[in-house]
Amino acid sequence: MRILIVEDSVLLREGLVRLLEDADHEIVAALPDATRVLEETERTAPDLAIVDVRLPPSFTDEGIRAALALRQQDPALAVLVFSQYVEERYAAELIAQPGGAVGYLLKDRVTDVAEFLESLARISEGATVLDPEVVAQLLTRRSRDERMQRLTERERTVLSLIAEGRSNAAISRLLFVSEGAVEKHITSIFSKLDLEQDQHGNRRVLAALAHLDATAAPGPVGPANPQTGTNR
Repeated sequence: MRILIVEDSVLLREGLVRLLEDADHEIVAALPDATRVLEETERTAPDLAIVDVRLPPSFTDEGIRAALALRQQDPALAVLVFSQYVEERYAAELIAQPGGAVGYLLKDRVTDVAEFLESLARISEGATVLDPEVVAQLLTRRSRDERMQRLTERERTVLSLIAEGRSNAAISRLLFVSEGAVEKHITSIFSKLDLEQDQHGNRRVLAALAHLDATAAPGPVGPANPQTGTNR
């Protein structure tokens, strides 16, 4: 897989390069900021872009806005946002965009290299892979929306698992219910959220997040690590 990296931390950037090259991926560019990301992407034609959220010069939302611009430039490009932060407003917008696969993983919560590489493979194959904390924060910010209030606790759990990229079979195993029961929950969820049903499970969840984002306030939600509360 051809991968472009946008990460301002030189140690993390070089670490990702070494890790991914050792896993037989090709790094087409490793950039410290987003100033040339569109040009480099057009020049190198990567299969996947890994982008941090907070990049120079302001260290606010340059990275995730660059990810949005990349998807506008090439809707088929797979994008992984890899950060310590959940930038809630733009995250929902990125997830909702049509086109290639998308992932949003939190650095502090990646504890297994094999699982990280597996997530990259799943994204490159077209899956949507979201850290459970990202899903939780996106859904919690919308908890006041009356549509979310229509969901039962079990339906919220199913919605969160789908948004993580879980298949119906995986959800049935995690919840110890039949696949038929999972399908019924999904049908009920999107009925309650006033969303049309289709055949693309991940995309239905993305549409739900985008639909509910209409009333969300802009701005980052703060540290991604609720235990330490530390920022980079």
